Amino acid sequence: MAMNQPDNFDIQERQKSIRTKGRQSQPINCQADSIAGCVSQRACVYCGARVVLNPVTDAVHLVHGPIGCASYTWDIRGSLSSGSDLFRYSFSTDLREEDIIFGGERKLTRCIDELAERYHPQVMLVYSTCIVGVIGDDLEAICRKASLQHGIKVIPVQSSGFSGNKSDGYRVACEVLLRMIATPEDVPRQAHHLNYLGDFNLAGEAWIIRGYLQEMGIHVNVAFTGDSSYETLRTAPTASLNIIQCAGSMGYMAKRMQEIYGIPFLNISFLGLEDTVESLRRISAFFGDPLIASRTEALIQREMAIYGPTIQNYRRRLQGKKAAIFVGGGFKAISLIKQFRELGMEVVMVGTQTGQPEEYDTIHQLVSDGTVVLDDANPSELERFMLEQGADLLVGGVKERPLAFKLGRAFIDHNHERKHPLSGFTGAANFAREVEETVCSPVWKYLDK
Repeated sequence: MAMNQPDNFDIQERQKSIRTKGRQSQPINCQADSIAGCVSQRACVYCGARVVLNPVTDAVHLVHGPIGCASYTWDIRGSLSSGSDLFRYSFSTDLREEDIIFGGERKLTRCIDELAERYHPQVMLVYSTCIVGVIGDDLEAICRKASLQHGIKVIPVQSSGFSGNKSDGYRVACEVLLRMIATPEDVPRQAHHLNYLGDFNLAGEAWIIRGYLQEMGIHVNVAFTGDSSYETLRTAPTASLNIIQCAGSMGYMAKRMQEIYGIPFLNISFLGLEDTVESLRRISAFFGDPLIASRTEALIQREMAIYGPTIQNYRRRLQGKKAAIFVGGGFKAISLIKQFRELGMEVVMVGTQTGQPEEYDTIHQLVSDGTVVLDDANPSELERFMLEQGADLLVGGVKERPLAFKLGRAFIDHNHERKHPLSGFTGAANFAREVEETVCSPVWKYLDK
């Protein structure tokens, strides 16, 4: 399949955001706003806030803005719930031209009143969008008045899109969560209790990890925010430890909880056998309990006996294949590089939407010479480097699926919409099977490349 050379790779501002290991030694440019005209894959502030907060199951999520914003993020995480399903509803003030000209505060007030009377939630989250930032509706005052009137938490989410990028949305969401869990007095730490940050319970993954930790003798107060509720979130300050799966979305939250409540944190990963084993041992070591340590080793030995041979079988069929990665956070990319190494595959391209400088340093150390590393890529760049590097597979999100198929490359969704777990020992086997099924599918031999 002959492809034209992308034109916008030559945009001068993008040069510092793309590095090839072994050719350039300068640090990669990241955490910058997207370049106008590049059509990058990075989402807006509102989207970043919504993907973090949407899995709070018993909250009313009200989007103050045009209907398209609510539609774009409806059920965006695909998270599972063991309780309320109120979070699956998509509410919007549906701002029209007249509202934008004369202001939408009255309409917002009426929407809050109606939702409070109809659903009686304990908490309501009101999201601002780009247009609200332009017209200047006072969400803080409206939500404060509504809280007093209805006797519930009505919290503004100041996520106007023009104020930054998706990473800024993560921080906005963390500030909202801190308001939800705020306690007026010191609370005692509970031994062997932790919070699981940065897991959104896609396909029940938070339940899988909770099961491992319970078997070790460790209680999970709450996951932020997969299968969480207002009441469970309020138990977070009593934990003795925070563990972080997604550092991009929850790193700020962990640091603020350490400052406010004195709760230490560990960056962990349950993607792949190697990281899962290491993370369970690090959590066990933190608590320093011999009984927890012995239970942890028994768990690891049992699960590795089941899934270790499975991974080796897939490795024999995948040895030498090449993978490209484009995901949201740098920490996930790091775990995926290790996971592909377990499968005998070489990672030839790595990109993220919101990677941090230290994460790109780790990526640079893990990959081989010639691997392309890029931040906040646009479709033309992904296309160019997948072809130049000879990638057999792209791991990304739903926006990248059409691009991979157009290029005749296998694709795996590692983002919001998948229906099978990819965390823990079970998830490692699921991932390996999916990689093998798509990369080794006979359909690819019929393409005219």
